[in-house]
Amino acid sequence: MKTKKWNIARPKGDAIRNLMKTCGYSPLTAAVLCARGMDTPEKAQAFLSHDLSGLHDPLLLPDMQKAVDAIEESIAKGEQIAVFGDYDVDGITSTCVLVRYLKSRGVRCSYYIPDRITEGYGLNKAALLSLRQKGVSLIITVDSGITAAEEIAYAKEIGLKVVITDHHECKSDMPDALAVVNPKRPDSQYPFKDLAGVGVVFKLVCAMEGPENLQDVMASYVDLVAVGTIADVMLLQGENRVIVSYGLALLQQTENPGLRMLMREAGVETRRMTSTVVSFTLAPRINAAGRMGCADQAAELFLTDNPMRAQDIAAMLCCQNKERQNAENIILNQAFEALQKEYNPQRDRMIVLWGENWHHGVIGIVSSRISDRYGCPTVLISLDGDQGKGSGRSVNGFNLFEALENSAEYLEKFGGHALAAGLTITRENLPAFKQSICQYARENINDEDLMPVVDIDCLISPDHISLEEIRDLSILEPYGMGNREPVFAIRELTVEEITPISSDKHLKMSLIKGGKRFTAMLFGTGSGGCPVVEGDICDAAFSLEINHFRGRQNIQLMLKDIRLSDCELEKDHHFLSTYAAFIDGKELTDVQVNQMYPDRADLVAVWRHIISRAEGGRLTAPYNTLSRRISYESRRLINIGKLFVCLDVFSESCLLSYHFKNNLLHIRLRPFKGKADISKSVVLATLRQRKQQSTAEQ
Repeated sequence: MKTKKWNIARPKGDAIRNLMKTCGYSPLTAAVLCARGMDTPEKAQAFLSHDLSGLHDPLLLPDMQKAVDAIEESIAKGEQIAVFGDYDVDGITSTCVLVRYLKSRGVRCSYYIPDRITEGYGLNKAALLSLRQKGVSLIITVDSGITAAEEIAYAKEIGLKVVITDHHECKSDMPDALAVVNPKRPDSQYPFKDLAGVGVVFKLVCAMEGPENLQDVMASYVDLVAVGTIADVMLLQGENRVIVSYGLALLQQTENPGLRMLMREAGVETRRMTSTVVSFTLAPRINAAGRMGCADQAAELFLTDNPMRAQDIAAMLCCQNKERQNAENIILNQAFEALQKEYNPQRDRMIVLWGENWHHGVIGIVSSRISDRYGCPTVLISLDGDQGKGSGRSVNGFNLFEALENSAEYLEKFGGHALAAGLTITRENLPAFKQSICQYARENINDEDLMPVVDIDCLISPDHISLEEIRDLSILEPYGMGNREPVFAIRELTVEEITPISSDKHLKMSLIKGGKRFTAMLFGTGSGGCPVVEGDICDAAFSLEINHFRGRQNIQLMLKDIRLSDCELEKDHHFLSTYAAFIDGKELTDVQVNQMYPDRADLVAVWRHIISRAEGGRLTAPYNTLSRRISYESRRLINIGKLFVCLDVFSESCLLSYHFKNNLLHIRLRPFKGKADISKSVVLATLRQRKQQSTAEQ
């Protein structure tokens, strides 16, 4: 478990009390609002509002009136219209909202979603020609098109009219389309820049229907709009907060057969709909279709009015999601195997790996998982013949797009942004590219950049936590980008019990303070990666959840991080100081000698732990966690000073080498044949002599 930096906000008590008194917020809710800068009643109420009055006039979007006029003219002429979409959740929901709307107007309407694997993102000439040959007169792009100037010029040549709706960053020159609707246009005066692609489509439908029909538009489409907005990780403030709040409420009772059946197949039909459920349950299943090259199935799911057909497709999407997970796990296991052999956390600041025929529809997800685990930028490349397609994910503080730009001489093409990017490369350029970009990373990333951060809204005591307080926090929902779930921290909890669950993939803990006992869940970390053991005093950062089980409601702490408290670290400092004094040849007290001296059982316990945990002959762990874990497992008193003595003994015996940096112990086993003789250890002999002298003097 990687060491994390805690950023703890300290909201002012008088501001918290003012919000509680003026607005009636609970203490925790008021504290979170103040921690995030909403420290006056006016700011808090403006942020929390999700009234329809918060939606802006769609005609304020650039070219919106031109888009409406062009589409209405095409409808009046009875022309065939095609919606050109994208294969992710935002693109699929954008496509379905607009197609459903146009068909409700009696339009002869079709849609086209490019295949992620064979066509890639965005407009392409072959698809445009095919649509034209099928009689399409007008193309409306959704969630795409803003940078496709060449393709749109080609569409014009073959007699296709084009209206662009998009939300991605723009280049300096706009494509030559009938209308280019994008809140991020340089000349845009629209008050809210962070609409999803489906949000722009929603505004287009609103513009075509007029303000008098806003309620009907919301009732018909906002559930799909909310799903796309959440899945695209858009800022959940302003208009998006309004859209998602209404959309989640509608989703709970949606009349869209596809959404209903997808919720049923995913097992969340009866759960309260939240942005978390959409992000982690519904969105991956929709995305799986695009990743596995079947985005049309997901679109059909939301377009069909046949419940039986919807159920069949929803079941297929869930199966595709499992296939996607299997493909991910295959790549992930191969990547981990390679990393055990070649990754050096002290040297490497970036990971670049490639493999034969890795499914490039999922390598982006695997890149993200590796980046999260190792805490550094990661690029994975799928090779097919002489060509490689790659996907990368970065960490805060390191601009991946700029890193690729610096190594552009080795790439066929690349694109993306600071935290995520894609690339195409020839096989022969892989070694040079890896050397170049890894060197750039070493020059531009420091240790602090690689340290994950936990943003904590405030420190609290156990008395602040109750079912009522947790329920009151729901006023802050929906959570997401720009409005993350509240995180709190409690210091000096005692670890009463640690229970591995799901084959030791996750941990369930019992934590106590002040007579109050809490159940805490640590997901994604097994017992081998846990930084604490039973009996430790720890600090915990967590979100709060109400667990419903067999008709009972219980409080759960959902751990974001758990670490040793200062009192435990002070003990470690004492033993480290004693060890340092011994190494420097200073006199030790009798007590200190006994604390440092390892007997045979201590040495055996340390050695057995190291060889059982080492992967590829290496073990990296926080020094204080390692000593505690060995002590707990062996029931021996192995303090950090004694651990270092044991490591010195093994190092002298040529069994291992180690170094200590940034609170991490990096241990490397050495090849050794036969039986090691530790009797010649100078460190052990020196301590033994002092111990014997102490005994003789007594």
